[in-house]
Amino acid sequence: MRKEVRFRLNGEAVSAQVAPHESLVEVLRDAFGLYGARESCGQGLCGCCTVLVDGTAVSGCLYLGILAENAEVQTVEAGKALDAVQEAFIESAAFQCGFCTPGFIMMTRQLLDENPQPSEDQIKHYLSGNLCRCAAYPQIIEAVKLAAEKRRKA
Repeated sequence: MRKEVRFRLNGEAVSAQVAPHESLVEVLRDAFGLYGARESCGQGLCGCCTVLVDGTAVSGCLYLGILAENAEVQTVEAGKALDAVQEAFIESAAFQCGFCTPGFIMMTRQLLDENPQPSEDQIKHYLSGNLCRCAAYPQIIEAVKLAAEKRRKA
């Protein structure tokens, strides 16, 4: 039994037929062809599936799609152009394989929305739920600092 779920996805009103057991990552992938949020661990431990729901980062692999009803869902694909966070990740080479990068970008967006000038320790603590198997952590920290600077200048 599927239910129609209506929500805003990256600023646009959308709807999808969602089964009660489907995760938000599955809905994003299957109904909208958005593959930025990636399911890796399936347990909410790695951060690869991070998306923002009403401005709060959630593990898309655990968040049920039906809970997105009337919510604002933002994925790494939001926007026509790269934002300051995405630019900073590219400029800092804050990725190797890129599998975890969308999750780090989404967490960084939330971090900088909450704290526009985080210290290095605050960045490390905030991003501690996101795992990078390639160990690009030093570049990720630099990317967050650069993104914060870019946002301040904008």
